[in-house]
Amino acid sequence: MLKVEVKDGEKIERALKRYKRKVRNVKLHDQLRNNRYFTKPSVERRKQLEKAAYKEQYLNELEND
Repeated sequence: MLKVEVKDGEKIERALKRYKRKVRNVKLHDQLRNNRYFTKPSVERRKQLEKAAYKEQYLNELEND
């Protein structure tokens, strides 16, 4: 569980901004979304391979330009 302590004299908006940054950095929202439904391991591997192939193609295009 993430905790953000409001410091003395700190505005609540600033503390909320720090909380949102912590949530984004630990990818809590992504984990909740992914755990909503069961995904077969084979499907996860296939997505990882597709993502890796896309990244490789993208980087090769950047190098060629």
